[in-house]
Amino acid sequence: MDNVIEIRGLSKSYGKARGVIDVNLSVKEGDIFGFLGPNGAGKSTTIRSILGFLKKDAGEIRVFGLDNVKDREKILADVGYMPSEAWFYDTMKVSDVIKYAADIRGGDYSEEAAKICERLKVNTDKRIKELSLGNRKKVSIVCAMQHKPKLFIFDEPTSGLDPLIQKHFFDLINEYVNAGATCLLSTHVLSEVNRYCRHAAIMREGRLTMLDTVDIDEDRFLKFYEEEEEM
Repeated sequence: MDNVIEIRGLSKSYGKARGVIDVNLSVKEGDIFGFLGPNGAGKSTTIRSILGFLKKDAGEIRVFGLDNVKDREKILADVGYMPSEAWFYDTMKVSDVIKYAADIRGGDYSEEAAKICERLKVNTDKRIKELSLGNRKKVSIVCAMQHKPKLFIFDEPTSGLDPLIQKHFFDLINEYVNAGATCLLSTHVLSEVNRYCRHAAIMREGRLTMLDTVDIDEDRFLKFYEEEEEM
């Protein structure tokens, strides 16, 4: 299988604030890759660098075999990205937000969007300002999934979702991956990685540690958090 994401020697500094240091990471086609780590460890910086939203200080990133800077628009056409914070215009209806996301991509994804909304119990008649955090997250998931991209990148997608909706979310991911997609899942939730992911890595202090197995021991995982808090 080919590498859908390939990162070599990625470094990004924010001055005195921590960035990422010499990150090397490969995600193969058809993988559900778990990306673990405490807040501030460098997960979101790595993701934003992959998408070309941040200018890296050093290193090379290729997505679908393409350079993530020179071929950014072509890459993003086949990516479904969900950021950790779901920001929308408060006065817009959910249905309008979903259609707006589709219009930006220049397609009609209404049939797929309706399927996802039904599975995740999304009320498309409400306005964004009426929604809880969890329901805003669901809208963000629909916007990321509706065009059936080749690559999903989710940054903390399940916070605020009830357990049943979390299960439906991962069922959807599995269906898309079984149909040929790939998923990078950034999360704090160890059980999600152990249950759904096929490979995983842990970020700590801006550095990445690849894992041989996704059957991660909880005590070992918590040590990463304890050591981070002591810094």
